[in-house]
Amino acid sequence: MKTSATNRRVHQLLTAISDKRLNPRPDFQRRLVWTNDDKVAFIRTVLQELPFPEIYVCAGSLDAETGEATEYLVDGQQRVTTLHQYFKAHPSLRLGDLPSYANLQREQKEAFLEYEVVVRDLGKQPLEQIKKIFELINSANYALNSIEVKNARYAGEFKRFCEKLADREEFKDWRIFKRTDIRRMQDLRYCLVLAATMLSTYFNRDDEIDQYLAQYNDEFPQAQTLGPEIDQCFEFVKAMSLPLTSRAFRKTDLFSLLVEVHRALFKRNIPLNPRAAADRLLAFFQDVDGAALGDIASDEASMYYKTTVRAAIDRGNRRRRGEIIQSMLDPSYLPMLQFSVPHSDASIQGELDIEEGDYS
Repeated sequence: MKTSATNRRVHQLLTAISDKRLNPRPDFQRRLVWTNDDKVAFIRTVLQELPFPEIYVCAGSLDAETGEATEYLVDGQQRVTTLHQYFKAHPSLRLGDLPSYANLQREQKEAFLEYEVVVRDLGKQPLEQIKKIFELINSANYALNSIEVKNARYAGEFKRFCEKLADREEFKDWRIFKRTDIRRMQDLRYCLVLAATMLSTYFNRDDEIDQYLAQYNDEFPQAQTLGPEIDQCFEFVKAMSLPLTSRAFRKTDLFSLLVEVHRALFKRNIPLNPRAAADRLLAFFQDVDGAALGDIASDEASMYYKTTVRAAIDRGNRRRRGEIIQSMLDPSYLPMLQFSVPHSDASIQGELDIEEGDYS
């Protein structure tokens, strides 16, 4: 494919959008997810006449009678749309100490409009080919997993909160994440699901993460309360003084334990005794390990083990584990386990495979 790169001035792009000759949001483009801070920082870059990466366009429709043609913006949606919002004083754009376009000096306005943008024209291509090109441009040259795609799309407050959570020393001390987990951002994924679950309840896999990333992209006011609550949950787990060899420090089990400690302390508002809870958990996990080896075990231990072997991150199995752990933390709690136990004939190796990937 031959492409050509030219410079277009900002006013040419803005006029093309206004005249509907440039479609900045074709169906294959991802929706806008920049935070307000991202937009302001980008506008500041342009006002300071600093460069930013090239954008990609392709041919759209062509009217053979009138000669009027349109283009699609293949990559650069957020940059071009932010420039348009700034120029048009869009009410959703909060500029802070940055001057509005209307308040710029004449020379500054001209400099903004004359700013040169590198535009790479992909020419006329079939829509399916354009979609593939878009995916490749945004793939960083390798297949992205789901959390890497989310990371590329969102840069907001909820993600930043969870990045700090993933960097906690306890995760390092307990050796929860392997190097491969961290390299492929599975530690962030784990913490996104963990925080979202504490805010709401158990859900299927990571189906609701996009919702939280989008809803709390600009602001995450719950951080003021959730942050200290998570601190207390980690302090409680540390106070139990469980051995590092305990099942509690497997990814799946730790996820359930942290969520249920949070549920007991801050949703049920009950006091917990870390030493007594530790004794019950250690005895229970010993029973679960027996179930894994095929030994005779309690119904709860058998159920718990089966939920960690197959479909470990389905909502139903997360709930089953949670109910059992809650009853270990609080012996007066009656677990709601009147739902069917999934059949599983997986081996112990199957459980280890689950924990390498789908682990919450």
